[in-house]
Amino acid sequence: MDRAEKKEAVAALNQTFSKAGAIVVAHYSGLTVAQMQALRKRAREEGASVQVAKNRLAKIALNGTSVADFSPLLKGPTLIAYSDDPVAAPKVAVAFAKDHDKFVILGGAMGATLLNADGVKSLATMPSLDELRAKLVGLINAPATKIAQLSTAPAAKLARVFGAYAKKDAA
Repeated sequence: MDRAEKKEAVAALNQTFSKAGAIVVAHYSGLTVAQMQALRKRAREEGASVQVAKNRLAKIALNGTSVADFSPLLKGPTLIAYSDDPVAAPKVAVAFAKDHDKFVILGGAMGATLLNADGVKSLATMPSLDELRAKLVGLINAPATKIAQLSTAPAAKLARVFGAYAKKDAA
């Protein structure tokens, strides 16, 4: 890699770190090419990305970003997973780590907050942004349906009372 390619790689990583909602750093030593491809495919499906970058270039790319400095984690064969959604990358990484023992999560960052491995795992258990939106719509929609039920309930009760009197008089 010559100097111009390194500058391009650092600029691309810097832009990636600036836009990412969450970043996960993990060791991938011992994984096969097929397993890495499966990880990348799963990440794409969830809206995340996986990248192997030179540690030195990633450390340089961290300078000037608002992302927490996770450069101490960048030692050895590291992989960086990132996503705009703060939950997508951690979910993919934690799910993949459960299936593959050689994939070890070291930590990461969510904005200016530095995360250890347990922080990444707890972030992965949170619902995604779409799930939270669905729950919020459900909560907003629930009172409207309850109001509609309450407004029709008295009429239904009256109809049952009249029906009961009618049956009583017929008998």
